[in-house]
Amino acid sequence: MKAPSGETSAAGHRLALRGIGVRFGGLTALDGVSLDVAPGQVVGVIGPNGAGKTTLFNVVCGLVRPTSGTLELNGARLVPQPHRLAGLGVVRTLQGVGLFRGLTVLENVMTGATCTARAGFLSGLLALPRGDRDERRLREEAMALLERFGVAGYAAALPGTLPYAVGKRVALARALAARPRLLLLDEPAGGLGAQDIEELAELITTLPREAGCSVMLVEHHMDLVMRVCDRIAVLDFGRLIADGTPDEVRENPAVTEAYLGAEAEETPFAAEATPLAQEAAA
Repeated sequence: MKAPSGETSAAGHRLALRGIGVRFGGLTALDGVSLDVAPGQVVGVIGPNGAGKTTLFNVVCGLVRPTSGTLELNGARLVPQPHRLAGLGVVRTLQGVGLFRGLTVLENVMTGATCTARAGFLSGLLALPRGDRDERRLREEAMALLERFGVAGYAAALPGTLPYAVGKRVALARALAARPRLLLLDEPAGGLGAQDIEELAELITTLPREAGCSVMLVEHHMDLVMRVCDRIAVLDFGRLIADGTPDEVRENPAVTEAYLGAEAEETPFAAEATPLAQEAAA
């Protein structure tokens, strides 16, 4: 898979989280989390189950309102609202596939690009006035993305007929069709086989350069995280316990303790024997 070559050559948005806290009743989901995603960086968020990773993502997306702390986008205060994020260049993928089941693959990818069009494909679905020139451009751009992702042969297919790995590629293509400046990937490797994960890793590493976006991802596949991320943030019980380069995080005893009680041979980094991990360590 190859990232699209968009018109924007800049390296993407800067996201800053400062002292983010979230409480659900008596439960503290996040406790004073501060994190930066610099332009052009790929930043991973990892941690054991229940550490607060999804809550942190939902704060950035506006699905959860923090009880304390602030967010900034390019130095300006950000109060995320889900329906306005795409217009700010912030796009999120879902843990699964999340495609519109009643639309074809091509139409799904076209919906991702409507936020950059003056008159978009969605207006056509709603029988609203639209520009034929815009719609032709959307179709051409969407088809080009499908070709780059190697799934152009599925353009006329419905999501329910797709192999899971193909559906994940289509979902990523739809996200990139929106020309994000900050791309939020929620477990992008979930459910994928080894070869698909290899191709995904190759894609993610090219995004800052070729798509002009910063990337923040939550992922459980540690070999993928260690290869593609410039920095890794580790959460445990809602607190940030480590933030550094992959090598720094790998050697951090607090991370080992958080995962498996300091049994180093059982940490998520100890069994890095896949081709991805071997390449990252080379």
